[in-house]
Amino acid sequence: MSHAATTAMIEADGLTKYYGQFIAVEDISFRVPRGEIVAFLGPNGAGKSTTMKMLTGYLAPTAGTARIAGHDMATDRLAGAERLGYLPENGPLYPDMTPRSLLEFFADARGLPAARRAERIEAVVKQCELGSVIGKAIGKLSKGYRQRVGMAQVLLHEPDVLILDEPTSGLDPNQIREVRETIRRLGEQKTILLSTHILQEVEALADRVILIAEGRLRFDGTPGELRKEGRGLDERFHELTRSA
Repeated sequence: MSHAATTAMIEADGLTKYYGQFIAVEDISFRVPRGEIVAFLGPNGAGKSTTMKMLTGYLAPTAGTARIAGHDMATDRLAGAERLGYLPENGPLYPDMTPRSLLEFFADARGLPAARRAERIEAVVKQCELGSVIGKAIGKLSKGYRQRVGMAQVLLHEPDVLILDEPTSGLDPNQIREVRETIRRLGEQKTILLSTHILQEVEALADRVILIAEGRLRFDGTPGELRKEGRGLDERFHELTRSA
């Protein structure tokens, strides 16, 4: 499948972000077509979260353009946001709320009509397997369940594009497996950009890998192409990031 021949749901075109003299991200360009799961890989401090925040419109780029489903996130952010679900690392969850009250709050904030609201809440509770904790305070839930609540909130308005920042960070192996299974299921219908520095995540989930180091693009291709000449992902990761 040629990238050019398919609809690009996520586009970074020369994205650059300076903080004074510090270059956080420099001239990053890539396109993600519909229905692809892409691992956005890099060491800590590589610029992954900054790039994701520019793609979602949370952060204005110093230069370049971010588009979601064809919408420029600087000039047409609301239309882009309707197509986008964004789960930041340690996303905002209110500990005194229950999953149900949180989902009702976000459904109202997004202006979902009353009839659709009940239907969508029921759908995401089922999708993220939250039925057993729906009435418990979020602050009393395990990190794995809290991550599922965050995912349910992101899916509420049925976005076409998901941008997930370190979605398995801090989870135990069983919780990681559950979150990965959810992401794999979602990837059958949605376009997903998944930030990680965990190489097993790439093996388990990704159709494609975009690797950045020190704010610059170092690799864009399949996991098989990244392995190259029989070398493992960890060796290639080290090779592509150590010279940064």
